[in-house]
Amino acid sequence: MSESAEKSRPKAIDGKITDEDIARQRAQIGVPQNVREQNFNRQVSEDVIRHFAFGMVADDNPLWHEPEYGAKTRWRGQIAPPLFVTTTGLNETPPYTPEQKALFKGLYRGVGRYNVGTRWRIFQPIRAGDQLYTDMCVDDVQVKESSSFSGSRTVLERYRHLYVNKNGEPVAVRYESFVNAERGGSKKVSKHAGLKRHVYTPEEIEAIDKLYAAEEIRGAEPRWFEDVAVGDKIVPVVKGPFGLVEVIGAHLGWGLGPNYGGGPMRYTWKVRQRMPNFYSEDKWGVPQSMMRVHWDETRAQDLGLPAPYDYAQMRSNWTVHAVTNWMGDDAWLAGLHTEARMFNFHGDTTVFTGQVAEKRVEGPHHIVELDIKGTNQRQEVTMIARATVILPSRDKGPVILPDRDLELTRRGVQMMVDAAKRVAEKSR
Repeated sequence: MSESAEKSRPKAIDGKITDEDIARQRAQIGVPQNVREQNFNRQVSEDVIRHFAFGMVADDNPLWHEPEYGAKTRWRGQIAPPLFVTTTGLNETPPYTPEQKALFKGLYRGVGRYNVGTRWRIFQPIRAGDQLYTDMCVDDVQVKESSSFSGSRTVLERYRHLYVNKNGEPVAVRYESFVNAERGGSKKVSKHAGLKRHVYTPEEIEAIDKLYAAEEIRGAEPRWFEDVAVGDKIVPVVKGPFGLVEVIGAHLGWGLGPNYGGGPMRYTWKVRQRMPNFYSEDKWGVPQSMMRVHWDETRAQDLGLPAPYDYAQMRSNWTVHAVTNWMGDDAWLAGLHTEARMFNFHGDTTVFTGQVAEKRVEGPHHIVELDIKGTNQRQEVTMIARATVILPSRDKGPVILPDRDLELTRRGVQMMVDAAKRVAEKSR
């Protein structure tokens, strides 16, 4: 590499995973984390629900957009798309003690971090006016000394995000998994060598347009449990071609992403003072967020990737779009488990297909399990998912929402009690 090329190469791509970082993260398991950068929406409103459905999901289902439409459903008003909760919830965990600051200082600096899967349980709908609270902690840490992902050491970390209402009752919980991989190793493995951005023919665009035109929103017509059979297929949902506008749309609905902070100009400057290692210089010498790999082609190529790629949260929401289209207004998405198998690069188009894998009755719940997969234009499966849907029954009646786990409820109630004590102490 020439001297000029070396100088223009972004810094901080050769970080290493250390034993000390692994030990510190394992010590964090179960300890609530203080989140300085709060979620995008402090309170739920009709508009922020619409913005999320529009920007993050690209889903025009009227149940997410029109209060008048929602008033005619069993929900008696507009409700949010199932994964909207990632945009809201106040974290009231108190500031760290000096000892905790040492425990929670930055981990795996200069190491790539990739979302590889999420497991959701969803207990109740979210409506305009709701005020939610959230609690986050490390749930599990696993180490692989040699991984096919990067050819070097990786750490698989899982976080639990609990969302509760003012009563401390769980609204949803998500377990989100990330792989930390040494970027230098990823570049050496070079799985994507020779891959170029897809150039579409008019015929390919026409085929994509036909999929958009054929999309079906089940809506007000109930999908009865008794009418569903194992092997039934859903109507496909297409997402793409994916590009910069879709990334902008995601941020419109989601913010800059929980825990990443930043923003335009002074907002970025403030975060950079606190998290300097989350920034590296671009080829013009400007400190830029590590998140730019989702929109900066040069940065992606420096990491051995052919193009920027999406957020895995986007594909989780796209998966949900396919499921909610199929199940209709009267059903309930109770659970979702997604796995991101490959990158979804700018220029890619993903088609979500699926079928009924299982149906069963559990107490008052008439449950259908759907297997969903997202396939790109190269016929690569980049996302797989299992969705748990509660359907209405002709014989037994409408959907009853799922029960909340006792352990999660105890934690939610404790969150409210602890927060109230801190307020009382401050007022003395």
